Amino acid sequence: MTNEILRTLLPIAGWDEERTQGLTITGGTDPILPTSFRIGDTSTAALSAVGLAVSDLWESRMGRRQEVSVDVRRATASLRSGKYMQMDGAGVSTERNTVMGVYPTKDGRWSYLHCNFPNHRAAALNVLGVAEDRDAVTKAVAKWNAQDLEDAIIEAKGAGGMVRTMEEWTKHPQAAAIANLPLMEIVKLADSPPEALPEGSRPLSGVRVLDLTRVLAGPTCARTLAEHGADVMKITGAHLPNIGYQEYDTGHGKLNAQLDLREVKDMDTLRELVSQTDVFSQGYRPGTLGGRGLSPEELAELRPGIVYISLCAFSHMGPWASRRGFDTVVQTVSGITNRQGDLFPGATPGPQFYPVSAIDYLTGYLMAFGGMVALNRRVHEGGSWLVRISLAQVGRWLVSQGEIPEADLKNIPVEFTPEEIASWSTVSDTPMGKLGHLGPVLSLSETPPRWVRTSVPLGHHDPVWPERSL
Repeated sequence: MTNEILRTLLPIAGWDEERTQGLTITGGTDPILPTSFRIGDTSTAALSAVGLAVSDLWESRMGRRQEVSVDVRRATASLRSGKYMQMDGAGVSTERNTVMGVYPTKDGRWSYLHCNFPNHRAAALNVLGVAEDRDAVTKAVAKWNAQDLEDAIIEAKGAGGMVRTMEEWTKHPQAAAIANLPLMEIVKLADSPPEALPEGSRPLSGVRVLDLTRVLAGPTCARTLAEHGADVMKITGAHLPNIGYQEYDTGHGKLNAQLDLREVKDMDTLRELVSQTDVFSQGYRPGTLGGRGLSPEELAELRPGIVYISLCAFSHMGPWASRRGFDTVVQTVSGITNRQGDLFPGATPGPQFYPVSAIDYLTGYLMAFGGMVALNRRVHEGGSWLVRISLAQVGRWLVSQGEIPEADLKNIPVEFTPEEIASWSTVSDTPMGKLGHLGPVLSLSETPPRWVRTSVPLGHHDPVWPERSL
């Protein structure tokens, strides 16, 4: 094993150092892209953990493990897989809304407005009292102190935050709450009999996964489980906002149905699906689903043996436990964008985002890792299990790995070679057209990861489980 960061993940699964035998890591080390944060090594560690968990499930199924290999450069590219999509040979736009971004404030600081979703954009514009125009927003933000604007936008049910330094963040009460938590928790919810894996020819064949997550992190978890044979059904609502290209990126391998959880009949349908599922993955803020009778404890009663994966932005602890957040928001408030802007200034002054969506995709990979560890525990000891993680915990884990020395941050390529991208890519025939996209990163000696189903439009399928895949 050449990846030191992987050692931080071994205890989560109860593994010792010997468990990394049979793992091969190739492709160099950070810096891969222009950032001081160890995005290559952390993505390699997370994907290595996924591979080892897949191998454990294969051993539970077949009595033998698989060899696992991960390429660091390919793992890093997967942290911005949406960038490499094409539809019928043309690039798929990943541009953000024009008013989304970082703005200078009256007190000489910076404020980030997260405006990709219409409801969050409306909240910010209502607070500022301006129309959807970047110049008008710039002038309006300049009349606010950064902390006051953060407070007002959060009060208005928006998303964003004041740019902090890394030192400022360590002193914040929410950072202190997160510091008392592990990276990820795998907790037994209730007893139930051990369950053998369903019959099948792949590590997760016949395992059913309900994916009630949006944006990137949670959907990446379910996409990763689908790579290894799971039957995944994404559930969203027709009334909920979405960002189209992200659905192309994270939709591989999934059925896609729509339910309105505000409606009794749709809640009944969801509970029926849950009663026949193995993994329930959700990305609502803490307490939201509990108010609808979908808490971990309630689903463990409905479906004994369930693995309940729970994702939120800032963890279930601390003053920000119920705050809305995204990868970019966590970067902003925790000092990452401030540091990135110091080391890699952009075309305009101010904080900068690192060149990938590291926290999102890392979180998705770690959720999948945790879910598979819990499934394997269900095989051997039974029980219903809760896997709990947040974007902010993953951000802390990323930052805690240290930064690359500034002397080593010279002349870093901003892009992979066209030959690399071509060798890592594949084409899927989807209802929308021929979708070119990155394929799975992991290599396994017996069951190469692949997606049986292609990305489809939201609501493409009925909310009914098909026969379990073999």
